Amino acid sequence: MNINQNYIEAVKTIKEAILRSQYRAAASANKEQLSLYYGIGRYVSENSRTGFWGKGAIEQISSLLQKELPGLRGFSVSNIKNMRVFYEEWEPVLNRQPAAGDLVLDEKLLLSVIRQPLADEFNWSDFLSIGFSHHTEIISKAKTLEARLFYIHECAIHYWSKYTLRDYLKADLYNHRGTLPNNFAQTLPDTKQALKAVCSFKDEYLLDFINVEELNEQEEDLDEKIVEKAIVANVKKFIMTFGQDFSFIGNQYRMEVAGEEMFIDLLFFNRELNSLVAVELKSGKFRTSYLGQLNTYLSALDTYIRKPHENPSIGIILCREMNQTFVEFAVRDYNKPMGVATYRASKDMPERLRNALPDIEELKKLL
Repeated sequence: MNINQNYIEAVKTIKEAILRSQYRAAASANKEQLSLYYGIGRYVSENSRTGFWGKGAIEQISSLLQKELPGLRGFSVSNIKNMRVFYEEWEPVLNRQPAAGDLVLDEKLLLSVIRQPLADEFNWSDFLSIGFSHHTEIISKAKTLEARLFYIHECAIHYWSKYTLRDYLKADLYNHRGTLPNNFAQTLPDTKQALKAVCSFKDEYLLDFINVEELNEQEEDLDEKIVEKAIVANVKKFIMTFGQDFSFIGNQYRMEVAGEEMFIDLLFFNRELNSLVAVELKSGKFRTSYLGQLNTYLSALDTYIRKPHENPSIGIILCREMNQTFVEFAVRDYNKPMGVATYRASKDMPERLRNALPDIEELKKLL
C-alpha cells in the first residue's frame, strides 16, 4: 500500500506537536507540584517549629489526609517532613518581596508560586524541571548552594533518574569534577576539546563495588588484576561512576607494534569527546614510569586503532595514591593527552563510618 507523502509529513507534524504539548504539560505539572509542596512546607514549618501543633502533629495530619482523600499519594509522614525541609532550605534563596506579576497567595499559603530568585547564577528553568524526589536527594546530600545548583543543572540537562543522581551524589561529583592533574590544554587540538576532557574526568573515583580484602596482601600486579576483574564484572556501575557518554570496548585490549604485544587494562570510547579512552589500573602510589607506558599505548591507539574522524585518544591512570603537585609536573611535557586520578573502595572510608557498618560475617548471616 502506497502512502501519500503528504500524509507522512502530516503525521510527522502532528506527532511533534503532540510531543511538545506532552512535554509542556509535564513541565507545568512539575512546576505546580513544586509550588504546592513549597507552600505546604512553609505552612507546616511555621506551625510545627514553634510547637503550636504539638508533638506527633505531622503523623496525625498525614493519617487524616489519607482518610479524607483515599488513595492519595505523596503525603506520607516522611514526605510531608521533606516538604518542610524543602521550604526551609530554599527559603533564604527564593524569598523576596513579591513583584507585581506574581500570583496572589491564598490565606493559608498552600498554593504559593515560588518566585524568581535574584541570584544571577540561579537557573529557574532547571530548578522547576526536576522532580521533588530529585530535590530531596540533592538537599540531603549536597550542603552548599553551589553544589545544589550544580546537581540541579546536571539532572536537568542529562535527564538523570533519581538512582543515577544518587550514584553521582555518592561519588561526590561536584567536588571531584575537572580537577585531575592533566596535560589536556597542551595536547588536545582545540580549547573546547580540552575543556570537554577536563569536565569528563574526576580526580577521584569511588569504586565501592570492589572487594579489596585481598589488596595489599598480594604482589602488585595481582592487586591490579583483582581491581580489573571487579570493574569488568561491574562495568555498568563503573561507567556510571566514570561519567557521561562512556561505552566499554574491552579489557586487556591487545595491540601489536613491530612484533611487540601490548595490552591496555580497560578501553572505552567517549561519545561526547569522540575519543578512545585508555585506562591503566595501578594498585599503589603513582610512579613516573606509568606515564611513559601510557604514552606508548596512546601512540599505538592513534596509529592503528583510531578512526579518521575521531579525536586523539586520551589516557587515564587510576592509582591508589598520588602527590597532585608532583603529577602535574611529571605529566606536563608528554605529547599525548593524559591525566591521573585516584580511586578508593569501601575499605578506604573513614574509620568511624566503617565501624558503623555491620561485620561482613554478620551481614552474611542477616542476608
